[in-house]
Amino acid sequence: MAGSRRDAGWIPAEVNTFVGRQREMSQARTLLTRSRLLTLTGAGGIGKTRLALRVARDVRRSFPDGAWVVDLGPVEDGALLAQTVLAALGLDHKSALPAVTVLVDHLADKQLLLVLDNCEHVLEASAVLVRTLLAAAPGLKVLVASRQSLGIDAESLLTVPPLATPNPDRPPPPRAMMRYAAVQLFVEQASAVLGEFTLSEEDRLAVAGICHRLDGLPLAIELAAARLRVLCPQQLLGALDDRLALLNEGSRAAPARQQTLRAAIDCSFVLCTPQEQWGWARLSVFCGGFDLEAAEAVCAGEGLAREQVLGVILELVDKSVLTMESRRGLGRYRMLETIRQYGRDLLRLGGEETAVRRRHRDHYRELAARAEADWFSARQEAWSTRLYLERTNIRAALEFCLNTPHEVDAGLVLATSLWGNALGAGSLDEQRRWFGQALARDAEPTPARARALWVDGWLALLLGDISTAQARLDACQDLAKRLGDAESLAHAVQFAGLTALFREDFPAAVCLLEEAFDRHRATADLWAEWTALFLLAVAYCLTGDPRASAMAEQCLALCDAHDARWSRSYALWLLGLQHWLCGDTRRAIPLLQSGLRIVRSGRNLLGAAQCLEVLAWATAQDGRSEQAATLLGAAQTAWLSVGIALPGLGRLLHYHSECEARLRGFLGDSAYAAAAKRGTKLTLDQATDYALGEPPTTPTTPTTPTAPIPEAPPTPLTRRQRQVIELLAQGLTDKQIAAKLVLSPRTVEGHVYRLLAVLGFDSRTQIATWAVENFAPCQGEPDESGSVRPGAAW
Repeated sequence: MAGSRRDAGWIPAEVNTFVGRQREMSQARTLLTRSRLLTLTGAGGIGKTRLALRVARDVRRSFPDGAWVVDLGPVEDGALLAQTVLAALGLDHKSALPAVTVLVDHLADKQLLLVLDNCEHVLEASAVLVRTLLAAAPGLKVLVASRQSLGIDAESLLTVPPLATPNPDRPPPPRAMMRYAAVQLFVEQASAVLGEFTLSEEDRLAVAGICHRLDGLPLAIELAAARLRVLCPQQLLGALDDRLALLNEGSRAAPARQQTLRAAIDCSFVLCTPQEQWGWARLSVFCGGFDLEAAEAVCAGEGLAREQVLGVILELVDKSVLTMESRRGLGRYRMLETIRQYGRDLLRLGGEETAVRRRHRDHYRELAARAEADWFSARQEAWSTRLYLERTNIRAALEFCLNTPHEVDAGLVLATSLWGNALGAGSLDEQRRWFGQALARDAEPTPARARALWVDGWLALLLGDISTAQARLDACQDLAKRLGDAESLAHAVQFAGLTALFREDFPAAVCLLEEAFDRHRATADLWAEWTALFLLAVAYCLTGDPRASAMAEQCLALCDAHDARWSRSYALWLLGLQHWLCGDTRRAIPLLQSGLRIVRSGRNLLGAAQCLEVLAWATAQDGRSEQAATLLGAAQTAWLSVGIALPGLGRLLHYHSECEARLRGFLGDSAYAAAAKRGTKLTLDQATDYALGEPPTTPTTPTTPTAPIPEAPPTPLTRRQRQVIELLAQGLTDKQIAAKLVLSPRTVEGHVYRLLAVLGFDSRTQIATWAVENFAPCQGEPDESGSVRPGAAW
């Protein structure tokens, strides 16, 4: 191998351009100034060797006796390590003395950097040798590249991360994409394969998707680029579903472990004990990370006891199969998707996949049940955070239930248990998709089905789908009566009251909600009791019932008694609404601001939308028209984040329209539109700052009425929204679109309204124009989130 002896030492010459890693280079140089032993760890194929060589080349001038690289990959016997290092240093071992003694004597007075590459398969012998050399040679520093740390005193560790990749769903323009190291590597390797390759607009999405799906893993990207000889980028992206089979050929001159992606991972697998191999396979069922409690519940089984799981995880982290990270104060573990796919293959081959996925489902069903039982408490925000972190695992568990015989009822139990958290966290379209599929696949008359009917009906009401909601109500009432289950009957009555509330049949709503409140109290369901009380207070409030204020205060007192902060934001909104209806903005505004302070700390998007909306009305009533218009725009963005176009209740929608008409009258259409658009650009934190009288964190400026058509929407589009866009582009009316998609015209109208806000347009024509110029037709099935673009939250 060619090398460089410009200075003392020997470092292999670089064959390819070194891409990225500026941050890791800086960290490594800093750590080498503080420590005599630095180990670069990371998964196979992540670029540890390339980074170690570049660091050695950069710092070699600091070592009078040079930097020397020793490749331990070919060494199979740890007893030969010292002799291998001697040979790399250009020394012949002809003495009768042991090789380690000769090596110690040679290094004793040297100021030298020794780079040991690929130590993981002779780890114990490497650790002993390095400890011996560091003790005997005070001027020696050692840089190690290994999938596993040496585990000796004074060892500094630097985990080598994947290369940065762009958002696969909304990548920047081609020139900006080249700032991502993964893309830069792919383009350079593609150019080497094809003679010339320039990232084009046509290939932008495919290349971003390839880099993302390959986890930014340099070896995988290099192997994938080689496939461009026979596949275009779009075909290559589609073929990555089985990346381990696809990326099965690399450079013949490379070490065997780097010639295929599977070979690189095989090297890690053979370093694992049988228990660690079982753990690797079973942990592959997790999506998007997991915690220790989940790992213990899922991994324990044949060959691996529950008390062994922690030790297995520690070893898998040390061997770079898992990474550990802290998210919002919670320790979580994660696999690169490529390593996870390898584990899933092992799981299938071992015949364990269904059993392990069932344990995975059972764990998240039990977690959701605990969250529901404990929801109306001081732990609402903690549960919200935890369920948000587990959203991809919950989706995977629901997919298992829907696609496995006799498991649908368990899926309904899981989905309905998430009801309290999901209502405020948004993504109502996604939740309705789960319920729609599950209810259609299993019609068994169970309590789980009864609960699912009223939850899905409630969500349908919020989204304006009145016909579906009524059908769900009828089915729920019928099933509840057939079951004779007290809890199901209570929820059926409450659902009927809510439906009457949406129809503005207030006498019926009050009667039904009073009955539901009594039924929930009898079943000792505190969360359901509070919900019925809240809806009853809303009905009193909207009808001017003198009991409204006392009922709203009762809602607030119940929240305070249990320290239920999420629910408290709704109670504050209700009190603010009541005072605004009574014309008392002096009391209404502080209450609504208090509600906003609560929701900004959690993921209660519905609470934020409600508080911003009524705060805009109160601010308008106070005569601050421009501020009110900005708040109304901010409320619109908040509603969209939940998945609702505007306040769902007819009476509240009427107040919204009245407020908007009033503001347009005071400001004029242009000034109103500019102020409202400023509000739509605010994040929730910025909108809260603004509502509390503070300047937004990032000032926004008005956009011109002829704003350019964006290349991509600022928020993810669901599959349903994409379908609506496609039909809009064909020139169909709302009624025609509704017939095509089997929706109500009002639901379609809501989708169009949301799309106008998301895309920043003023007309349906602009949406259609944008679709023709920027929008590929919706193809295939939605991903695990139910959206073509990921990011929706439970």
